[in-house]
Amino acid sequence: MKDLSGFSFGATSAVTSSLALMVGLIQLDVSRTGLIGALLVIGLADNIADSLGMHIYSESRSRNPSKLSTITNYLTRLGITLLLIAFVLFLPISLAIIASVIVGMLVIAVLSYLIAKEHSLTVPRSSFSIMRNVTEHLAVAALVLVMSNLVGSAIHLFFHS
Repeated sequence: MKDLSGFSFGATSAVTSSLALMVGLIQLDVSRTGLIGALLVIGLADNIADSLGMHIYSESRSRNPSKLSTITNYLTRLGITLLLIAFVLFLPISLAIIASVIVGMLVIAVLSYLIAKEHSLTVPRSSFSIMRNVTEHLAVAALVLVMSNLVGSAIHLFFHS
């Protein structure tokens, strides 16, 4: 398998950041326009910041960092964010959130599976479980969503009571 670092970082970051934003903001009765605007800010500005961070980290580890990983990271994050924006544009908000969470968790599950499958070729079967790896990644993503939901709910309660 080729180096998936740019894609894997971009996909994971886009899914967790965007879904956290959506799940948290929906608790605040944000409008469709506000949600799309927030997703665009994450998909463009925060995406550049993360890509720069990834690139600088890559430079610190190697004299010849892969610009391809940086570009792949950016394009992957942008693509996933635009897909989630399409859900918000064309579906009722509650259905858009559900579809986004399902697709996002599927992206993390498939990516985790592919990476774990690749690693299982070099690690003895007794000490490495592909399904445990996938489950751990999905659990962390779910924790991010639960925390975002709780923060959004707490802010809503604080300002509307």
